[in-house]
Amino acid sequence: MSINFNSVAVHLCSQLLRSKNLLGSSVRRFSLTSKSNMRYVQYKNKNGGNQYLGAQLSIGGDIVDISSVDSSIPNNLVEFLKLGQSTYEKARRIIADSKSITPIADAIFLPPVTNGDKVVCVGLNYKGHCDEQKLAYPKEPMFFSKFSSVVVGPFDNVIIPPITNQVDWEVELAVVIGRQAKAIRPDQVQDHIFGYTVAQDISARDWQKSRNNGQFLLGKSMDTFCPLGPAVVTRSKVDPSDLAIKSWVNGVLKQSGNTSELIFKIDFLVSYLSQIVTLYPGDIILTGTPAGVGVHRNPQEFLKPGDVLESEIEGIGRLKNTISG
Repeated sequence: MSINFNSVAVHLCSQLLRSKNLLGSSVRRFSLTSKSNMRYVQYKNKNGGNQYLGAQLSIGGDIVDISSVDSSIPNNLVEFLKLGQSTYEKARRIIADSKSITPIADAIFLPPVTNGDKVVCVGLNYKGHCDEQKLAYPKEPMFFSKFSSVVVGPFDNVIIPPITNQVDWEVELAVVIGRQAKAIRPDQVQDHIFGYTVAQDISARDWQKSRNNGQFLLGKSMDTFCPLGPAVVTRSKVDPSDLAIKSWVNGVLKQSGNTSELIFKIDFLVSYLSQIVTLYPGDIILTGTPAGVGVHRNPQEFLKPGDVLESEIEGIGRLKNTISG
């Protein structure tokens, strides 16, 4: 039977918009006031030891230890988010006291989100990226996925496997889901977002476009193909509608865009996706990339061992990943 998916989606959204507030008074909400404008990080000490959950008060600032101060707080952001408001408030008090600090020089930054349920990506979502391909702007969002196991830290190496020689860069704003979302309206989305971080949707273009029968998954999901971090910035500190977004290769600017170019805005994307699949705490949504990727340059450019790839989003942070083979 043939199904008009667009019609179904429109019907679902219109039904939701006519419904009462689905959240209800019993649902936990994140109280992200000005006091909780934090940058949550996962890290280890350079002298070894366990993973910890901490917070920075500013980009490049030292880390306020959280999980090492109170053993009831998980050392993993996903588990932290699952516990909800009471644990979040406990972390806020620890951050306010700032009794235990790890100097940034003594920390190894891990991905700020690990062991999440899924990494969902949105294709063709920047006007400039469509323009560089001479493509019409899409009428509905295009989703694909990366395996969550390919997430690496903000300063880890990206490894090119021998099966490809067409590895490309795509800096992206990543949404981190804070609590479970299913069939929510656009006006409810902000209550389900915990924050934002920087991502690189590294892509093996040959596997994405011509191998694996043109299906994106393998070209997007090779090991190390999703650098993430350095921190998840709580949503109250970020206006995702107007952020400069850039990437460099060996110090040469390759991408320079702004999230104002997004064709499908974040509230719409999260609501639309939640009609199809349940979103869980720690799920990551990569929202698209601006113009300037290597495959659409003339001549084409691809990453090679020894290259240094840097990715930055205004107010959120910067990744720096060395390419190895």
